[in-house]
Parts: sequence; C-alpha cells; structure tokens
Amino acid sequence: MDRVKTLFMYASWVILFFIFSNFLINVGLNATYKPIERRDNVSQVNIYQAEATLVDGRIRGLITNSETDDLSGKYLEVDFYSERDVYLGRKIIDINQLQANETQNFEILFKLEDVEYYSVSIVDERPEGEEIEILLDGWTTTDVVVATVITMLIFW
Repeated sequence: MDRVKTLFMYASWVILFFIFSNFLINVGLNATYKPIERRDNVSQVNIYQAEATLVDGRIRGLITNSETDDLSGKYLEVDFYSERDVYLGRKIIDINQLQANETQNFEILFKLEDVEYYSVSIVDERPEGEEIEILLDGWTTTDVVVATVITMLIFW
C-alpha cells in the first residue's frame, strides 16, 4: 500500500510541476510583448490587440462593413515598419462577403524583428509582391506533453 501512495505522490508532483511550468511559461512569454503603434485612419478596422516582441507579434481586430462603403470582395493590407521607418513586410487578409454592418474577426501572428508600428489599408485587388508567412497558433497540449517527456528523458 505504501508503494501505491508513493507512486501517487510522485505522479501528483509531476502533474503539479507540469501545470506550474506551463503557467510560468505563459506569463513569461506574454510579459515580453509590448504594444505597437498604428499609423492610419481606416475607421472600418478596429484593432483591439497589437503587440510585438523583438522577434514576433500579433494583431487582432474586427473589420466592419459600413452601409456607406461596401468592403465585400476587398482585401485588408497590413504593412509593418521598424523604428526608422524601414518597411519589414506585409500581410493581406481576404474580406468575406459581408452584409451592411456585419463584422469579421481577424488575427495576424507574424514573425518579424523589431516591429515598431503598422499601417492598415483596404485595397480592391490583392497586391503583388512578397507576403510574410503567418505563424501557427502555437503548440497543442499533445505537443507540450511530448516535448516535456522527451526533455525529461534526455536529462534523466
């Protein structure tokens, strides 16, 4: 019976360590993000989160189709710039067929270094040229568990 209690205690410690380390990792990573500035005056695009670290960033917002200016079939273009106004890249998002006063959520996860500000514009045609790659949303729980087990086996 003592072995079962000991095994249960060790399993509990491993699970608590896993939860605690994930919490600290999330807090640590989110603390490195700083707000980035928006430099445009497009009223139909509402950005509620725009942050970047030294190597990546994220922008989340809403596109609203107003009655006066139809956005259906157009594109949202987001250009990224450094502190010294150096163009770093662009991301283009298709705007869905929105009815009047409908909204569309969007999220951009980008991997660019030293982004200081961005500008948003709505264009009729998809612009030619390089477009930055969008990052994946992150690791799934399975990915984290497998990476944790591999790390523990390596350092054991």
